[in-house]
Amino acid sequence: MPHNRTLQRPVILGIVGDSATGKTTLARGIATILGPSRVLILATDDYHRYDRAERRANGVTALSPAANHLGILEQHLRLLRDGQPILKPSYDHRRGTLGRPNRIEPCDYIIVEGLLGYHSRTLRDCYDVKVFLDPDEVTRIRWKLARDCAERGYTPDEVMRSVEKRAHDRSEFIQPQRTFADMVVRFFPPEGEAEVAGSRLNVRHTLRPTLPHPDLGPVVDAGGRSGFRLTLARDVDGKPVDVLDIAGDIDGRRARSVEDLLWSLIPEAHHLRDKLGTYVDDNNEPAVSHPLALSQLLVTYHLVKAALGHTVI
Repeated sequence: MPHNRTLQRPVILGIVGDSATGKTTLARGIATILGPSRVLILATDDYHRYDRAERRANGVTALSPAANHLGILEQHLRLLRDGQPILKPSYDHRRGTLGRPNRIEPCDYIIVEGLLGYHSRTLRDCYDVKVFLDPDEVTRIRWKLARDCAERGYTPDEVMRSVEKRAHDRSEFIQPQRTFADMVVRFFPPEGEAEVAGSRLNVRHTLRPTLPHPDLGPVVDAGGRSGFRLTLARDVDGKPVDVLDIAGDIDGRRARSVEDLLWSLIPEAHHLRDKLGTYVDDNNEPAVSHPLALSQLLVTYHLVKAALGHTVI
């Protein structure tokens, strides 16, 4: 906990995005930086209204608000924000079944990751920091195939049928939540190299002025030749934003210099650098990505600053 923390309640981070956009990987990395014992990760998939068989029989997908207990999620986030425990439902992704509820106590930091975390105004008002993950679609499907086949018992054909079935709800319910995020994080391959994956993926951060973003001037390269570039732009809605691009092939020394700057801005966080930016690659092996590590640090910066009472005036 920051020594001069002013916020006397849990700091809540929202991480929203479609299935297999990297929500869990980002959340776990942030928890590692802050200290796992001080962080509660709440998966909104646990609030599914129906199990997998019932969704199939009812013709609904998990992306639909009607297939989730969003009202209960709203209540639970308000309770956690007030420092109260909850009786959280559970969902087993491997079996596609609903399980027994579990009593959950709030922590200094709460990370809420899932599909519909910004669906209602009540939900959106619960967060101190809101992130939306929006990777290149080819990359997302690659990630989904790898995860669902390795961890959830699906065949590749079943995964692709699920992607097609969910396309309407993705467009109708998931993507519109992007507009409510303070930060939009997009992993994508270099131009003309669609098959690039893993640590070589670039990342683009769209930074809205709804948060006081860190001063990256000391490490910014206007030309982008060093793999780290910050520019002014207009978002898809025409509003002004800062755009931070981090290249997948950024030099290791350059990446560490940026990491050093960010660590210096959040000295209250735990310095567990050995696990920063780690993920599981397409071969189910551990790997490290500099763009992922820097993304985890940037989000953590905002959580620590929120605990210190730093907000946009």
